[in-house]
Amino acid sequence: MKIAFLTAGGLAPCLSASIGALVERYNELFPSVELMGYLHGYKGLLLGNTLLFPPEIKDHNKLLYQFGGSPIGNSRVKLTNVDHCVSKGYINNGEDPLDVAADQLKEDGVDILHTIGGDDTNTMASVLAAHLEISGHDLTVVGLPKTVDNDVTPIKQTLGAWTAAEQGAVFFENIANENTTSTRQLIIHEVMGRHCGWLTAATANEYRKRLDKIGFFPELLMSRERWDLDAVYIPELDWDFQEEVERLRKRMDDKDGVNIFLSEGAGLDTIVREIEAQGKDVPRDSFGHVRLDEINPGQWFAKQFAGHLGADKVLVQKSGYFARSARPGKRDLDLIKRSAFLAVESALEKKSGVAGLDEDNDGKLGLIGFERIQGGKHFDHSAKWFQAIKDDIK
Repeated sequence: MKIAFLTAGGLAPCLSASIGALVERYNELFPSVELMGYLHGYKGLLLGNTLLFPPEIKDHNKLLYQFGGSPIGNSRVKLTNVDHCVSKGYINNGEDPLDVAADQLKEDGVDILHTIGGDDTNTMASVLAAHLEISGHDLTVVGLPKTVDNDVTPIKQTLGAWTAAEQGAVFFENIANENTTSTRQLIIHEVMGRHCGWLTAATANEYRKRLDKIGFFPELLMSRERWDLDAVYIPELDWDFQEEVERLRKRMDDKDGVNIFLSEGAGLDTIVREIEAQGKDVPRDSFGHVRLDEINPGQWFAKQFAGHLGADKVLVQKSGYFARSARPGKRDLDLIKRSAFLAVESALEKKSGVAGLDEDNDGKLGLIGFERIQGGKHFDHSAKWFQAIKDDIK
């Protein structure tokens, strides 16, 4: 039996560990299986670039728990975007990416494919499995839900998201010390989250937990107020700009600085409209997503606020790469192992789907049908812990 692994999309603190956990469980249940990976996600599948796992990996799989990133590489490729695949040289003119991928899986003799990624990765896997079934090839596909945004329906908690929030808090704990480098400083912490504000909110929550453990000395420039948050902006919540200007101007006057946590998707529609009104093209990836790194939402917000707040200095910092590239923390590693073990057990029973915490089943771990997997889930901002943050900083 041959097992193939594929990781795709952006990084999250779970990819390497997920493969480690899958290898561990296969070694326990079916040690004779052959393991391989497609290098750099669906790109490697289309090009036939593979990496055979040496037998020694079964004795060293726990090393993968110590790393972030992916030991087999990532990429963003949409198998149904024919033009993109042709333009990148992944397929030839006239070819269908799904046919090319299916033929490659058959040529490689893959019996089980494990996809580790977000909704795009796993829905592509579902499409591919259905395509193979039509052609008479029996392939079991079991995915693991990876994304720091925690925005996949009906997954209660995606792999890597907890760690990303914890690491984002560590990042800003250091950045916040910059408040001592000038008077009236505006610091904006831009956090990943295109449509979902969960990561921004959770990072704010973890950061304030860290502040609770720090001793402050307000007689010097070391009061908690200077380090604490003044605003958290997420895509799910509307707010009045002028009211916020007045509130934050008073905060600036009172404590000589303002700290903002900003979800990169907050205000995105407004920014896109402004770019298009200037007659410019909005940069997008192969999935049609706006390339947020190129339009810089944090800088746009800084431009809107700086003058109104009378800021002497403005600092915009992004924690995205720092947070998403970390190795998993304890909570995530436990969930990764539980999910991966279920994925292996399901695959050996020839059951396809995504192994994750099912919101429609009281958050219990289970195998979720691909047809139920959707992206773009919004953060429930009525959560008590988030409301507590809002009440404290308003």
